[in-house]
Amino acid sequence: MAPRANWKGFLRLSLVTCPVALYPATSDTEKVSFNQINRKTGHRIKYLKVDAETGDEVTSEDIVKGYKVDTDTYIEVTKDELDDIALDSTHTIEIDEFVPKTDIDSRYLIRPYYLVPDGKVGHDAFAVIRETIRSMDKVAIGRVVLTNREHIIALEPLESGLMGTLLRYPYEVRSEKEYFDDIQDVKLTRDMLDLAKHIVEKKSGAFEPELFEDHYETALIDLINKKRSGAPIAAKAAPKTGGNVINLMDALKKSIASEKDMAPAAKATKEAVRETVKGKKPKKRVEGQREMLLPIAGKGGKTATAKEAPPKKADKPVRAPARAKKAG
Repeated sequence: MAPRANWKGFLRLSLVTCPVALYPATSDTEKVSFNQINRKTGHRIKYLKVDAETGDEVTSEDIVKGYKVDTDTYIEVTKDELDDIALDSTHTIEIDEFVPKTDIDSRYLIRPYYLVPDGKVGHDAFAVIRETIRSMDKVAIGRVVLTNREHIIALEPLESGLMGTLLRYPYEVRSEKEYFDDIQDVKLTRDMLDLAKHIVEKKSGAFEPELFEDHYETALIDLINKKRSGAPIAAKAAPKTGGNVINLMDALKKSIASEKDMAPAAKATKEAVRETVKGKKPKKRVEGQREMLLPIAGKGGKTATAKEAPPKKADKPVRAPARAKKAG
């Protein structure tokens, strides 16, 4: 299945226009997710939209948007009325200005998208806009409407395409002053800073996101596989504490000693992971689908147990073939 665009329209820089499509650059569909089920029957819980006063179920065609102005008082707004106030950015990303990337506060960043030419025409205009932004080493700021709301989008070249990052409006970003004003102004000695810098230097390295491991996701898969196979679930050991360090200087010195002891093992582990990642063939990903764990439901929807002929236990977390995610 081909990737599905979140938005299609036009990218415009003054009089230069080209058709484009916007695709999400990130996805959470690969993560383990849960359904709510009835403990007694094993059946999935279904939610209904009901009238808060009468308790009667309400069909989709009878549901409209309403803005609450008082208790039980709402101003109804229809879809046609919302469409009437939609701006040109509904169908066009108009580039309004160019700014240095360093000027964009990271708190304003929301989520990234990929912007590509839509169809076989307009590739030359797309390339002109892309290379102009690249040559000036700036970020283009425009507007786009997604899910009926206008968003600010920052565009920058990424290989042969453009990466667009949605930005927050100022009213969505809280001021740091209301949180930081009560932080005490303390004096630090040069020795403390030197020790802390030494720890940082020992832990310094290149940014390699392919080496990141989602430990909680791995633990979830392991837990579900154990429950499916009927294996015993061991109680989690209590976390080890760092000991009774009552002095900041002592804590820094103990940290350096600890890092020195752990450094060879940590380096060897990282190198092993790096070699493993390099040796793996890139996995072909099917957009719009996700890999799921093997079903853990037994007959009649009840939770499977060891008595129900569980599948052979695997050494690694087992996932079943991908299946299409239900729309809606």
